[in-house]
Amino acid sequence: MPFISDTLARVKPSPTIAVTTKAQELKAAGRDVIGLGAGEPDFDTPDNIKAAAKRAIDEGKTKYTAVDGIPELKKAICAKFERENGLSYKPNQITVGTGGKQTLYNALMATLNPGDEVIIPAPYWVSYPDMVLLAGGTPVPVACGIESQFKLTPAQLEAAITPKTKWFIFNSPSNPTGAGYSRDELKALTDVLMRHPHVWVMSDDMYEHLVFDDFEFVSPAQVEPGLYDRTLTCNGVSKAYAMTGWRIGYAAGPVELIKAMGTIQSQSTSNPSSVSQYAAVEALNGPQDFLAENKVTFQRRRDLVVSMLNQAKGINCPRPEGAFYVYPDISDCIGKTSAGGTKITDDEAFATALLEETGVAVVFGAAFGVSPNFRVSYATSDAALEEACRRIQSFCAGLN
Repeated sequence: MPFISDTLARVKPSPTIAVTTKAQELKAAGRDVIGLGAGEPDFDTPDNIKAAAKRAIDEGKTKYTAVDGIPELKKAICAKFERENGLSYKPNQITVGTGGKQTLYNALMATLNPGDEVIIPAPYWVSYPDMVLLAGGTPVPVACGIESQFKLTPAQLEAAITPKTKWFIFNSPSNPTGAGYSRDELKALTDVLMRHPHVWVMSDDMYEHLVFDDFEFVSPAQVEPGLYDRTLTCNGVSKAYAMTGWRIGYAAGPVELIKAMGTIQSQSTSNPSSVSQYAAVEALNGPQDFLAENKVTFQRRRDLVVSMLNQAKGINCPRPEGAFYVYPDISDCIGKTSAGGTKITDDEAFATALLEETGVAVVFGAAFGVSPNFRVSYATSDAALEEACRRIQSFCAGLN
C-alpha cells in the first residue's frame, strides 16, 4: 500500500498481543484453550482503588488534566520513590503517561536521532526494539543465554557501547525471563556505565514488587547515585496493583528530559485518563498489604510451573527471581516431530504445534530475541497452570 510510511515497514505487531488474540479466537470457536501468553495479573483491582475512581467520577473529576499528570499523582509518585527506592525527586521531575509503554516511547521519541544506538539485553520485552525503530534509532540487542541465567554481564555491556550509544535499557525483574539482578550484579553494570558518561539509562522497574524468596529489588540510580542525572526510572501501577486496563505509567528523571517527554505527549495523547490518575493516587498512597499476599500466590505458582516444566521431556526451565514469567529452553525438542506430525524446526513451530494440538497458548522465544525458548505467563489460576503443564508434558513426551 503506497500510503503506508517507510517507518511502519521497520516494525512488527506485538507477538504477545497476537498470541493472546489467537487464543481468544480459538476459545470463541469452542476450542478448549488455556492462554499463558498475556502478561497481566488475574487478580481484581483492589476495592479501595476502585472506590477512589468512583469517588472521582462522582466529584466531577472527569475533565482534561495537566498533560503529564495531576499534581496529586506526581506528589504520590515522589513519595513512592523516596519511601521504596531512596530516590529523591521533585514533581517537575515526574511524568505520567497512558501506561508504562507510553513513557518509554515518549523518552525515545524525545531523544533519539538517526544513527543513535540503544543497547537492549536479550531476551527483551517485545516492544523495546520496535519503539527504538519507530523513534528513528538503532536497537543493539545483546544476547544473554541460559548459561548466564539470561543476565547481561559487564563484559557484554562494555563491548556493546560505542560512541553512538545513547541509551541502555535495563529491565529487572525481566519480562520475559523473570531474571532479577542482585545489588552486586547491578553494581558491576553501573561501574561500566560510569566509565561512559554519554550513555543514558532507561530503567524499566515495572515488576519491582514481584520478587521472590529473599531477593532484594534495586534500581540503577539507587545502586549508583552517580547515574542519577542520566537515568530515567520508569514504573507504573499495571502489574503490582492489578491495574493493566487503567493505563497509568510514570517515570522520573532530569527536568529537561521530563519536559521534552511532555512535549511529545502534548501532541499525541494529551493527559492520561483523569479517573485512572485519581485511582493511581490511591494505589500509591493507600494500603500496600495486599502486595505481600499476591506475592505469596505468584511464588507458589512459579514453583509449581518450574517443577512441572522441568519434568517435561526436553525442557530446561530456570527458576526466576521475579515477575510472573518463566522462559524454558527447548533445545532438546528442536528437530523432532510432534504427535500431530509437525516438524519442530524452531521455537515458533513448537508454540504453534502446542497450541494447535493441545490448546495451550505460549509465546515463542524468537519474539524476545533469544531462541529456542518459549515464555509462560503464570498469572492465572493454579488449576489452569497444572492442566497446561500436564498438556505440555504430554506434548513433549509425544515428540520423536
